[in-house]
This record gives sequence, C-alpha cells and structure tokens, in this order.
Amino acid sequence: MTYKKPLYNHFYITLKKLDNHQKDILKKQFSFYNKLTEKEKKFFEHRLASFIKDKDFIGREGLNVTDEMIVLISATAVMLTFGFRDFYIGLISKIVIYPKKFFSNSNNTYHKGEFNPRLGALVLSWEDFKQGFAIENDNLNLGIHEITHAIHLNSMKERDVSSTIFSDSFKELSLLLSTNHNLKDNLLASHYFRNYAFTNQFEFLAVAIENFIETPKDFKAQFPEVYNKIKQMLNFNTAGY
Repeated sequence: MTYKKPLYNHFYITLKKLDNHQKDILKKQFSFYNKLTEKEKKFFEHRLASFIKDKDFIGREGLNVTDEMIVLISATAVMLTFGFRDFYIGLISKIVIYPKKFFSNSNNTYHKGEFNPRLGALVLSWEDFKQGFAIENDNLNLGIHEITHAIHLNSMKERDVSSTIFSDSFKELSLLLSTNHNLKDNLLASHYFRNYAFTNQFEFLAVAIENFIETPKDFKAQFPEVYNKIKQMLNFNTAGY
C-alpha cells in the first residue's frame, strides 16, 4: 500500500520550549510523549508551546483553569496532529472547560463535550476528560473524540496538504465501509467499536481514532484495512503505530 503523505511535517527555524512545570506534567501524565524519540519530543514540546499560545482557555461554573488542564488538553490535540504539517486546528480559537457535564443549548441536554465550529469553541467536561486518560486501553477518550471532530471539520474547510490528505482518506474510508458489506458486518459483530460508532460517519471516525490511539495492536490485527486508512489520515508514523 502506498501512503499519501506530506513531503515533510517538521521544519522549524527555532524551537519553542515549555517551562519546567509544563514539561513535568507532560512527562508524568501523557504517555504518548514518553514513547517518542528525543528528537520527536523536542518537536512535540515546540508544537505544544505554540498551540497553547494560540488558544484561549476559559473556565466555566467557577472552574479555575490550571496548567494541568491546559497542557493535557493541548497535548491531546498535538498528538492527533503530530503527523500534520499545520497542527494548529484553525477552527478552534477557544477551549472552554467545565468541571463536570454541562447543559448544552445545541440540543437541550447535558454533554460531556462538544465542538461548536460557529463559535470556534471546543467545550469539555474536565472530569470526563480526565477519565478518558485514566484507563488507557478502554477505547473511551473524550478529548480524542471531540478533537477528532474539530480536525475533521477543519480539514473540510482548509486546503493545506494535511487537511487534503485527511479529507481524501476519509472519503476512501467511507467508500470502503459502504461498498464492503462483509467488512461492515464484521465491524458490527466484533464489538471492538462501541455502538455509538455506528450513529453516522462522523461518529464512526471519532470512535475509530479513539481505538487507534488506545489499542493500535488490536485494531491492526482485527481490521488492518481500516487501521491503514486511519494511519494515512493522521500520517502517523511514530511511537510504534
């Protein structure tokens, strides 16, 4: 299989650095970072510092936004876009954090997270975000799920090389799922993806990327075709994926 990928995705004149406290949070609480090579770690830190500077972080319902929140939420976005040349996810301008589930006016129910493209807002419940990383192989991760939605919508709007590869690969994946009925039956029968994945194409992708990040070996063993499409979308060639 030939992968579509940008010619390069890490090229920087100077590298931004995190402060010691931010770096400490990353080392102790973000396992993906610890799987990277020393060179990749420097690129990751540069991207993380750049992403943090680019976004507004807003606490709701009296929540005091901490370094831990800023670093871990931003690190999730940087992880998912680590294979992209443009990693900023331009559609996100602010990250709004609630202590717990919050009431959403979009459909008048309580949400753990949502992405509102009109307001450029990624909205997350901190309690549920943290829970997503507490068990690293249960294929349930709120941060990965909601940021994937933002990346997906961003890729439909932007025309940079990584967005084009992401949206083209998504079309290929959708075609594969709609034409290969055996594959679709096997996906459903396996229970490897939770039922919510089959709500629509957007949710399938968000759930599939949760699985891709959390249990890559299982994913590759059971559904190599789907795994390879996700790998191509994210241009993920690092940390044993």
